[in-house]
Amino acid sequence: MTTISPFTIAETRPLAHDKFQNPLVTAKGEPRASVAMTGLETLWFNTGTLCNLACKSCYIESSPTNDALVYISIDEVRSYLDEIADSGLPTREIAFTGGEPFMNSDMIAILTLCLERGFEVLVLSNAMRPMRRFEKQLLALPNRDMLTIRVSLDHFTQQVHEAERGPNSWDKAIDGLTWLASNNIRTTIAGRHLDGESEAIGRAGYAALFATHNLAIDAKDPMALVLFPEMDEKADVAEITTACWDILDVAPASIMCASSRMVVKRKGDTSPRVAACTLLPYDPQFDMGETLAEASQTVKLNHPHCARFCVLGGASCSA
Repeated sequence: MTTISPFTIAETRPLAHDKFQNPLVTAKGEPRASVAMTGLETLWFNTGTLCNLACKSCYIESSPTNDALVYISIDEVRSYLDEIADSGLPTREIAFTGGEPFMNSDMIAILTLCLERGFEVLVLSNAMRPMRRFEKQLLALPNRDMLTIRVSLDHFTQQVHEAERGPNSWDKAIDGLTWLASNNIRTTIAGRHLDGESEAIGRAGYAALFATHNLAIDAKDPMALVLFPEMDEKADVAEITTACWDILDVAPASIMCASSRMVVKRKGDTSPRVAACTLLPYDPQFDMGETLAEASQTVKLNHPHCARFCVLGGASCSA
């Protein structure tokens, strides 16, 4: 199996200070690209930033002590599901991220609510102890065939995974994956593209890993194994202009914020807010309001993540 050093860092230029400053124009004075809402297909909930791990490059800075985003409650989730129903929104999927979602004591009740209402449900988890303490409850969920657990496995080697997530995290994650597979809970994997590693090498490495552990996950399927680009908002990246859509042959409707939003509850706030994107829960320019109706406004691509992850990287957090 190929070994990749976790300590090899690609040479990158720092982001120019004048980029991503004006929501309307780029540093060169060109009109900045924006994305209009085509319909809310996926509604994300950040369940809280507390996590049992403190990963080195966590974009949301989750850790055992970070509660910048506090736990979302079942009543708060219910209010947004009610708005979806009352407004006739085309939402098919409810998705959860953290932090580690299973740190939230309401998580099983929240999953039950969403599944009972007929939504497809996606949960991003590290499949470690917080999830495992709910084994019996997970197996008893209604409409469990509508549930997918996407497990974060940063690489197909223990070396790279633990360089990111810390020592003793690999075996526990693999054990959690094995438990999910043995109980027929639909499971997918979230991995990463490493600098200098082709997608073909990455998928082959994961395929060998899945075979070793008898995991029925198709590494060639981009929905079963999602390989995300590296995220570094301090590294230089091109700003996306309105002309880029034709130059790159990318449709604005294919970008994640055309069809999804994320509900967050920031520490100190009395009620949840809706953010434009799963990647930008703290940036006030991506706070879209308190309701889904307010949050249907157009999103200006005024952040490095918009360029690197979504437009140039072609990535989406949704299933």
